[in-house]
Amino acid sequence: MKVYKKLSDARIQLQGTELTKSGHNKFAGYKYFELGDFLPAVQSIFNKVGLVDAISFTEDLATMVVYDVEDGSSVTFTSPMGSANLKGCHEVQNIGAVETYQRRYLYVTALSIVEHDALDAVTGSAPVEPKKAEVKKPDVKKDAEPSPDDILLIESLINFGETCETMSELTGLWKQNQKQIDGIKASNKELFNTLQTKFAEYKAKFKEE
Repeated sequence: MKVYKKLSDARIQLQGTELTKSGHNKFAGYKYFELGDFLPAVQSIFNKVGLVDAISFTEDLATMVVYDVEDGSSVTFTSPMGSANLKGCHEVQNIGAVETYQRRYLYVTALSIVEHDALDAVTGSAPVEPKKAEVKKPDVKKDAEPSPDDILLIESLINFGETCETMSELTGLWKQNQKQIDGIKASNKELFNTLQTKFAEYKAKFKEE
């Protein structure tokens, strides 16, 4: 089917396009592409090669279908739906946050966009050092790996907290999500501390005013 050849061409063209990662994952310490970083380039390339995409959502699944505009052939990409579950905000805001994330993940998959690489650092061989005597360290309980839902919740709280216009609105946002925040505090203190630090900054801003 032509759609696969055109999609391959689109991927190659996008790889030759200079893109800037504007997203910053504060919890893992790396940058990533936000939807707006690559979407204009993708749509321009799709238009040139003769492709168009259609994205839809159900309760359980996010779906992108990429069509060849000439022969109608298509290829489908899917991603399981998550949830923000952010209290104190309109349901449509929670839905919008999740759908924006899912759209980004679908494009990353469909266009083979390279995200954070754990091997970013150094290539080549390092000199072999003599082994040192191992010193057994006491076991330290490590934080559990944060789930995507936990990260989405914390990032949403930080984003919505920044838009609060009064101290009571800010504290209300925290209290309405207290149960979920306490759960994250128990499983991942680093993630919780990031949220706590940001809310302390927001509170200080209101005190200054």
